Amino acid sequence: MSKHHVKHLIVLRHAKAAWPEGVADADRPLAERGHADAQEAGRWLLKHDFVPDFILCSTALRTRQTTTWVCEELGDKAPTPKLESGLYAASASQMLAVVNHVPETVRSLLIVSHMPGVQDLALRLASRDSDQEAYMDAASHFPTAGFAVFETEAPWAELDGQDARLVRFASPRAKKRR
Repeated sequence: MSKHHVKHLIVLRHAKAAWPEGVADADRPLAERGHADAQEAGRWLLKHDFVPDFILCSTALRTRQTTTWVCEELGDKAPTPKLESGLYAASASQMLAVVNHVPETVRSLLIVSHMPGVQDLALRLASRDSDQEAYMDAASHFPTAGFAVFETEAPWAELDGQDARLVRFASPRAKKRR
């Protein structure tokens, strides 16, 4: 892939959420651990130079809080996130439909959403030339605040399946950091 045309897609599962009694699913906040993990995810993205220029976030409270902590770590490099109702409780196909509508001017896109959609989307998009260790990590366990980083030259509108190279998989709680 030519560096000039490569775009990045980062698929992030929200950080660890609390389960307060009587609270609707969409209104569940992050647990204490979730705040720290979301910050760590933001630090990792900054350190590895995967800073998004566009962020789409599910409307659920836990994804909004995750996004806030990630953006805090990105500092003035963070774009203003856009809330996207189509990412709440979305399947991989629904998430992909959202990605397919992203403007081509976006070079690095961060999606913040939920299981099982994030894992299903990551496995659906991963091309045959993906990093095998990253693929196996994403396939075997996609923990809270875990994220998959893809490279693609394809237009956002044409992403469908096995057409983005999975290059990294990371999680704040992973024993081994890459």
